[in-house]
Amino acid sequence: MDPYLNPFAPGAGSRPPELAGRDDVLKQAKVACRRAITGKHARSQMLLGLRGTGKTVLLNEIKKIGQEENLLTSTIESPENTSLPRLLVPEMRKVMRSLSVVETAKDLANHGLKGLRGFASIFKVGIAGLEVGVESEPGLADSGNLEFDLPDLFEAIGQAAKAAGKGWLLLFDEVQYLSNDDLSALTVSMHRMSQFGLPVVFVGAGLPQVARLAGDAKSYAERLFAFPAIGALDESSATRAIRIPIEDEDAVITDEALKEIVTKTQGYPFFLQEWASKAWDHAEAPEINLAEVQETYGETIASLDEGFFKVRIDRLTKSEIQFVDTMAKLGDGPYAMVDIASAMNRKISSIGPARANIIKKGMVYSTDYGFLDFTVPLFADFLRRQSARV
Repeated sequence: MDPYLNPFAPGAGSRPPELAGRDDVLKQAKVACRRAITGKHARSQMLLGLRGTGKTVLLNEIKKIGQEENLLTSTIESPENTSLPRLLVPEMRKVMRSLSVVETAKDLANHGLKGLRGFASIFKVGIAGLEVGVESEPGLADSGNLEFDLPDLFEAIGQAAKAAGKGWLLLFDEVQYLSNDDLSALTVSMHRMSQFGLPVVFVGAGLPQVARLAGDAKSYAERLFAFPAIGALDESSATRAIRIPIEDEDAVITDEALKEIVTKTQGYPFFLQEWASKAWDHAEAPEINLAEVQETYGETIASLDEGFFKVRIDRLTKSEIQFVDTMAKLGDGPYAMVDIASAMNRKISSIGPARANIIKKGMVYSTDYGFLDFTVPLFADFLRRQSARV
């Protein structure tokens, strides 16, 4: 069929043609935004899931919801080894400047900008134009202790937003890369928003370990945030995600072909969308049948191996690749550290540094004490295919 009409063609991070199986998360986000704007308690969310399950897509959808509900929105992706102040200062400045043009919020927003000036100076964050015409205010967000200063700035934004009849929605991707101190300061800041009923909502996204990291940072994090799991789609949702976009283009897919994709992809969105796209391009009539789906399976796997999977393994050193290869050869996870060490003929203590580095790079995570698993679904299958080709 015409590749220009392929509904599954958009690249990584783009919205899938049918956002199936995520209604509850989007509903919770809308409720939180509406409650915040009316001065009621709004529980923030941390979306937890493996790579390729659609967390970033959901953040983009929630951003649209926030804008529709009259909230100012900020989107941040946390790279490795970047401090929270460096990430937040530009976004907080944008929000405060937007609020400063609203007459009812002007004084409060300018007060916040003065605090931000001192904050940026203390934490050595340079922002073009921040110093022009804005003097810092001694005693406001300038102690040098992030856990004390950041809540003050959040409060300044919250008070100005409330005066303007607006709110602030902070969307934060890759939360697991934040340091413990940064995550603690962010949690304390949102706790103050909750206590004072200010219209600030936080929605973060990260790998499954974020729930534990947040709890380690502040014990009350589990009460402050909801932690919805963003995993593989169930059979019904996966079926909708394939069938509806095809039918919207006046084409059809047979039940047998649909079942083949849903079953073999295990409902993982990245796999499902790639295979459906290949099947669409391969079909010659406005119907995708089982034979066409089966014929494109190999092409789909090759495409994922060279793209989705390869970009992740390319971040690992040779010794780290040996570590994850050993995991894969043990079967499917979770994997006990004692088994990994035994298979490598090493002591557990000697493989600790490699484990720590691979976790830091976001390739594996601790599922329980002494156990690891991959953060990328079906990654063990990929590694076994790679080994078979050597």
